[in-house]
Amino acid sequence: MDRYDTSSDNQPVMWLQGQAIYAAHFIVLAYVVAMLLTTLFMALGVSAWFLWLPFESGAVLRGEVWRVVSYGLVNPPSLWFVVDMFMLVWFGRELEKFFGRRIFLRLYLGLYLLPPLLFTLIGVWQPMRLAGGSGAFALFIAFAALYPNVAFFFNILAKWLAYILVGIYTLIALSNRDLTGLLSLWATVGFAYGFVRYEQGRFTLPRISLWRRKPKLRVLPDLPPETTSRAVQARRDAMAEVDALLDKIAKSGLASLTPQERAKLDQSRSEILKKRGPGGV
Repeated sequence: MDRYDTSSDNQPVMWLQGQAIYAAHFIVLAYVVAMLLTTLFMALGVSAWFLWLPFESGAVLRGEVWRVVSYGLVNPPSLWFVVDMFMLVWFGRELEKFFGRRIFLRLYLGLYLLPPLLFTLIGVWQPMRLAGGSGAFALFIAFAALYPNVAFFFNILAKWLAYILVGIYTLIALSNRDLTGLLSLWATVGFAYGFVRYEQGRFTLPRISLWRRKPKLRVLPDLPPETTSRAVQARRDAMAEVDALLDKIAKSGLASLTPQERAKLDQSRSEILKKRGPGGV
């Protein structure tokens, strides 16, 4: 599933022996190195790694703010860790191809920091602890929101698989009375889904109106009525065409678009990004 955008931000970071290397691969590399160090310190009986890196709300509130970032470095070796890394590479790479490197990294940074920041707030009333975690499952949710009709095992669509897995993980957390796992699950799943929908333009965030000096108004000549009506009708036609293309992607997948339709969708996305301005999310 190649992204129709051909800008440099959607291209690989580098090529290694003919293989495309994306930012998602470097994230996985960092986790693998952390897992090897965790294994080494476990074997040597070194406890400092496990005392100073995990997230503890009480410690963060006392000033040990590095724990908000370092908690993900504590990853003992396991089969689930391997599965998470495969998910992170696969789904992270596809999201990076579609949205571009900068938007993907904003998504991943939000998924990584959201649980400890939320638990810090909750920690004012109840101590919270967190160690390890890659955010790979939330990336799958983002992928399912972007490509809901992609078929997985036994031809199960991505959207149905996402519903099933979220439901199962929720039941597991409830049966184990795992408040930390439940909050982390729903916070990251909600963020991933909302992030994708926002980038697709399905909704906008409310703006906070702060007092600021009003700019001076300039009187511009009125456009001829005929020109104004033409511009409005052209915008309406363009939006209707984009909506039709998005519906086609949702029903048949990105591969169903013709090269002309992909170019049209790419042009519309570029116009939206220009209106948001540089650095706009």
